[in-house]
Amino acid sequence: MFPLLPFPTVRDVICFMMVLSRVGGIFAAIPVFGGHGVSLRIKIFTVFMITLVCFPLLSVAAPQVPSDAFTLALLALSEVMIGLSLGFITQVIFAGVEFSGQIIGMQMGLTISQIIDPTRGTQIQMMSVIQTLFATLAFLSLNIHHLFIRAIMDSFKVLPLGGWHLNGELVHFLVTRTADIFIIGVRLAAPVMVALLLANVALGIMARAFPQMNIFMISLPLHIGLGLIILGMTLTMFFHVLQVSFGQLAGYIDTLYRLMAKGG
Repeated sequence: MFPLLPFPTVRDVICFMMVLSRVGGIFAAIPVFGGHGVSLRIKIFTVFMITLVCFPLLSVAAPQVPSDAFTLALLALSEVMIGLSLGFITQVIFAGVEFSGQIIGMQMGLTISQIIDPTRGTQIQMMSVIQTLFATLAFLSLNIHHLFIRAIMDSFKVLPLGGWHLNGELVHFLVTRTADIFIIGVRLAAPVMVALLLANVALGIMARAFPQMNIFMISLPLHIGLGLIILGMTLTMFFHVLQVSFGQLAGYIDTLYRLMAKGG
């Protein structure tokens, strides 16, 4: 029917659309590419071109063609869920970075300086924006996005089309990974939290020793200045924590493949 295209039959068209759904699910959840900062046209073009390039190399077997549109939509949804699950484990890291920025901003007294986050359309701490930009820089410099491009190819070796299954072990794994938001956030914010805690203790002692001193006026610039200094001094540690977290993604992806391939 279409000799120049990689899907000459209706069955191949359905197979291509399911592969497109999986790739689209991955790119919808990956940081940097999945946010509102990237144009929708660019997203659609990128997903379609990657699928078009990868499809002839996948040698995937199309599942039984459904007899109704509802079953076909469920199959496409299962492919999207595979992509969203892979992207979710990366979003957990960025959520932990944002959480650390909120802790740091609150400790530094920057709670009132909230700005609009263009990726969500909501208010967010200024320090969360800065931390997220650093995390995005680490994400791209460590080529983590290449890991997900390889994951697209590897997923079809473990999970055939229509092979996604929801089970208790998969849900438990995703819930466990959600707890990493708080672990990563506290690790990243710990130096500033400890430094500002010691500064508050020192200010409390000074307030008792010198009642006439306006501690409130001193504490505001002190917290901001000290917080920025500690952030600059521990920037290497910040990137080390992110490098360790990003380095665990390959193992998490393999675990997700194994759990999603299980039935029941």
